Amino acid sequence: MQDTKPLLLQTDFPPIRREGVSCLQVNLGYRCNLSCTHCHVNAGPNRLEVMARETIELVLAVLQQGSIDVLDLTGGAPEMNPHFRHLVTEARRLGVEVIDRCNLTVLLEPGFETMIDFMAAEQVGIVASMPCFSEKNVDQQRGKGVFSGSIEALQRLNEAGYGKQPQLALNLVYNPGGAFLPPAQDALERQYKQKLRDEFGIVFNQLFTIANMPINRFGAVLLAQGQYEDYMTLLKNSYCAENLPAVMCRSTISVDWQGYLYDCDFNQMLGLPIAGIAGQDDPSGGGRTHLRYLLNRSLAGHPIVVGEHCYGCTAGQGSSCGGALDH
Repeated sequence: MQDTKPLLLQTDFPPIRREGVSCLQVNLGYRCNLSCTHCHVNAGPNRLEVMARETIELVLAVLQQGSIDVLDLTGGAPEMNPHFRHLVTEARRLGVEVIDRCNLTVLLEPGFETMIDFMAAEQVGIVASMPCFSEKNVDQQRGKGVFSGSIEALQRLNEAGYGKQPQLALNLVYNPGGAFLPPAQDALERQYKQKLRDEFGIVFNQLFTIANMPINRFGAVLLAQGQYEDYMTLLKNSYCAENLPAVMCRSTISVDWQGYLYDCDFNQMLGLPIAGIAGQDDPSGGGRTHLRYLLNRSLAGHPIVVGEHCYGCTAGQGSSCGGALDH
């Protein structure tokens, strides 16, 4: 697989600094029941990287300090981590809001039959991947049968109160199916709501549009198809400076499955750790900064590592894990 990382490191993206850390985005591992073409994590059924219980306990120790409001769980399929329920239960006991980034179909897998009821009981917010309301487009991007499985999972979530009760948020995520920017979020959300309600009786709260990043699996596809340069030109020509103050890296820190810190999930996948404090508390001696650094120290005012891929977060309406920045 061709790697776009060498092409992303030299950049003229403007320097930015962190305001603090109010959200801890934790990657619980790369194991997943799907292998989607747009996946910047290269997740799949054969991945073995899973966050260990020791690191889970460290996450909870950081949350216990009380300065972080949101625990954002991602993967892979975060639910496939064997310590997922323990982490969720203890984080909720601490009063932390928990978000689960769910691919939907994992909820239908053997052994996960009670996962929906568990998350509803803990009032876990769900952000679910639903790249289109067209069966053909979804199956092309995520695999045959994924659309029908996603619809069934959404219907089950609705039955449990998700998207209907105010404490059970159900938000969907749209990713473009190719080398183009997402359309206007508000208009697309209205289409999603009408289509899913009229054809399947499904309701949800919000739609988040997220731009595809030119890294890992999607980046390799761009290179193989000769579209990388055109896509980067599109991102840079669509740069909107007004989006810069709202980018998620100003308030979110990304933690990989081993407990190392990154300014965002995309930097994590590129192997670009936070700068300036390399080697702090790194048990492996590899020069990275470990989660235990956050136990008694702040990252407010710290410079953020940027690259060409950062244009993906500021192009057009902007893009973050919470959807468009300007809509």
